[in-house]
Formats: sequence, C-alpha cells, structure tokens
Amino acid sequence: MSKSVIIGQSGGPTSVINASLAGAFEAAQARGAKHVYGMLHGIQGLLQEKYIDLYDVLQTPLHVELLKRTPSAYLGSCRFKLPAVDTSSDSYKQLFDILKKLDVGYFFYIGGNDSMDTIDKLSKHAELVNSDIRFVGIPKTIDNDVVNTDHTPGFASAAKYIAATVKEVVRDAFVYDQNSVTVLEIMGRDAGWLTASAALAGGYNSEGASMLCLPEVDFDFDWFVDSVNKLQKQYKSVVIAISEGIRVADGRYVCDIANTAKYVDSFGHRNLSGTAQYLSGVLAQKLNCKTRYIEFSTLQRCATHIASRVDVTEAYQVGGVAVRAAYDGHTGKMVSLKRICDDPYLMVPELVDVGQVANAERKIPASWVTADKLGVTDDFLKYVRPLVQGEVTPYYTDGVPAHLLPPTAILQNKY
Repeated sequence: MSKSVIIGQSGGPTSVINASLAGAFEAAQARGAKHVYGMLHGIQGLLQEKYIDLYDVLQTPLHVELLKRTPSAYLGSCRFKLPAVDTSSDSYKQLFDILKKLDVGYFFYIGGNDSMDTIDKLSKHAELVNSDIRFVGIPKTIDNDVVNTDHTPGFASAAKYIAATVKEVVRDAFVYDQNSVTVLEIMGRDAGWLTASAALAGGYNSEGASMLCLPEVDFDFDWFVDSVNKLQKQYKSVVIAISEGIRVADGRYVCDIANTAKYVDSFGHRNLSGTAQYLSGVLAQKLNCKTRYIEFSTLQRCATHIASRVDVTEAYQVGGVAVRAAYDGHTGKMVSLKRICDDPYLMVPELVDVGQVANAERKIPASWVTADKLGVTDDFLKYVRPLVQGEVTPYYTDGVPAHLLPPTAILQNKY
C-alpha cells in the first residue's frame, strides 16, 4: 500500500499559499496516497502531534476550489527553528517517530527562506539516520526574496493589491486643493520588491507614487525631506511608498529610531512597523504641511479577492510539481520557477538544492533602481507586469467572498 503524505505551511501567509496546498493535495490524491495529512501550525504543531487528514475536509472538487480562494494559511502557520542537525536531538527523534507512526513517505513544507531551512535540516537528518522519507520544499512569500527562483508564489498577488490600492489612494489624495503628503508603509524587511511594485500604479491614467524608498538604498533624513520638498513644488499632493525595513547608513531601522516595538521571532527577524507614522510626523514638522500615513500591514498578504490569476495558477502548479518530484525519488529540493520569455510570458518549474536556498535572501538589483533613488527602472516593470495579469473570481455568499473554514478555527470552537 502507498505511503502517506504530510504537508505543512510556515511563515507569513500569502493570498495563494492555499493554492499550493490544493495542488499538492490533488497530486498526492492522484498518486494514491494512503493519507494526506496536514500539520496544524507547521512543524511546531507536528511536534505536538497536531494534524488532520485532508481527505476528511477536502471531500469534493468544490472544497478544493474554495481552498484556492481562501486567504491566509488554511492549516495554520508557525515560525519555529529546528536545532542544528544532530542524530541525538530530541526534536528530530520526536519528529521522525511521529512520521513513522503516521507511515509518512513524503513530507512537504510550504514556506519561504526559513521554511527551506527546515526542509534542508530534515532531509540531512533523514540521510544520517537512513530514513527513506523524501522532503521537498514548496516556495511562498510575498517578499519575493527567495533565491534561485525567478519569483516566489504569493508575491504577484501582493504586488497586484499594492498597485491597485496605491492607484486608489493617489486619486483620493488629489481631492483637495492644498499641499499634502501621504506616506504608505509596505511590507519588506530587507528587500523592496513589494514597495517597488507601487510603481505599477503609474501610467497614462494615474500619477502613481511620487517616490519609493527601498531597503536596498540607505535612508537619509535630510535627503528624504529635501526630495519631498522638491516634489511638492511640482505637485501639491505627494504620495510616497516606503518599505517598513528601510535603514539608515549605520544599519539601524528607521522604526528603531522612532522607538517602536522590537519583537524578534525564533529566526531573529524583527516585527517592523511605525515607520510611516514616524516619517509622516517628520514631514509635518519640517515642511509644515498636511500629512497622513497608511500601513498596508496584513491587508497586502490576504487579499484573495484581487489575487493574480498567474500567481494562483503557478502556486497550484508548484504544489503538484513538488509531489511529483518526491514520488520520482527527489529529496532535499525546492521547486523553482524559471522564466523562459516575457512576451508571451512563459515559465517552467525546475528543482534546486534546498541547501542553496535556506536562509539566503534576494534583493532588487541595483541597476533596477533609478539614478535619483526615487523609483525603479523599466526593467523592473518589465519583470513584474506579466506576474500580475488576470483575476480569479471569488465565489460569493450573501454578497461577500466565500472561504473554506480552516480546521484551526473549528478546533478552537469558534464555529
């Protein structure tokens, strides 16, 4: 009889992370997996033996289609770092005992850089203890900072939401005949892919964002105020998109200078916020003009109602490709996306060594930032435009999008 499959989700959610889960589930089902287990809250939940059999909840094609249209991580997520690979580690022994009890032959983890660290460690431990379980990573992150792939599922939908929202904010900002500055805070701890996507809001029918501030460019307060002052001489209303993770030359986050909260997760990553609020106050004081700030926050990663069709399709496909790869005997790999052509857009999946991905980070090339450091070049727009094309129509109930109720909510007796 066929072995069982287990799938987990980790890190920050995206609009399409559940499409990858759907793709992996259907591929495993088609290959006759005895059970397709879902970890509840990732590897941390598995250590507590929290899991469900997805055969019990994804009983019809409609359930799968609803799953693809459901935001956030359906199985729940975590930020849990496994210790260094060691045959004597209690965590590894406990995990592999649980996997043996469930008769798991194939293990899949949907996540970003840190999640690929988990796959790398598990596959190496399996080799040390002569386990035949195959471990494959399925990429996701809105930050688009995973290396060895053209882009990461989840990024395009967040970029589409950001571009649409910036365009709407720009229209609102021009309502009044007075000088004003709107500062938009967009996610991006160390890489500015999402903030750069605000450039998509510009065009023949929209002024777009007047200025972009990316983590790839050292932030200078005098330069910032002077640049906004110059822009205000051209436009009464100025809209600025900034990454939450912008830093000054000595490496300090701007939000640290603003003395905002400093929560750090198990991977050492900061919870960044408050940058736009702080800079909005700086501009109000220095330029004596009306200012406001808007934090996009989690909205940019859960807006399935405006998800990119390209993104949903690719997320679903990488889930299926991961399962096929594991059944073909591959382990310690991540599914990567390789761009063949921009126009017409063509992408093919391939496998890369997960050890070359784990804990690495990809930033925007310096050549894609304009010389004045206020924006991005046409090369970036050429890169991102194909990714945001198309929409997936939500299913509606009583006038609002319908979602598949996650098991974590059911288990917490919320419904």
